[in-house]
Amino acid sequence: MAPPGYPADLERRAVLDDGAEVRLRPIRPDDAARLGELYDRLSLTTTYQRFFTVMRRLPADWAHEFATVDYERRLALVAERPTDHGPELIGVARYEPSEESDAAEIALVVEDAWQGRGLGVTLLGDLLAAAEARGIRRFVAYVLGDNRRMLGVLTRHTDVRERSVESGVVTLILGRKAA
Repeated sequence: MAPPGYPADLERRAVLDDGAEVRLRPIRPDDAARLGELYDRLSLTTTYQRFFTVMRRLPADWAHEFATVDYERRLALVAERPTDHGPELIGVARYEPSEESDAAEIALVVEDAWQGRGLGVTLLGDLLAAAEARGIRRFVAYVLGDNRRMLGVLTRHTDVRERSVESGVVTLILGRKAA
């Protein structure tokens, strides 16, 4: 059952670069356990690059917080694939209020087996479009300096307006790239 304010218009099927088909949709509170399962499948490198730390498991309170959004100020989109045991999350893109009053912080993670197939770019594009539809046009991303793949995605697929580096973390102020 969809929670109040759930934007069903953001649900869609997407075909990736290799022809694989996935379903994109807004996150729901009942996805908390699936977020933990996704975390468990991530490599140590991917975990570190997304969370800047490695934890044995995603804490349940974090999973609950990540899965509970208001669909306006906080939004997350998930990518899922069908399995014999039901849908399995393979990627998440989100925005949250940032310290900069006119910008939202964005974050993105894609399961290792699904990286390099266009899923991250697809999630990013849908996330930025959804944010703009909600009046958010400026974004901030914090990326580890050695995460060249994510830096490349953001540089190629967004309008990077500012870039700074401090203690190995690259801060990007960006907007959606004009079509």
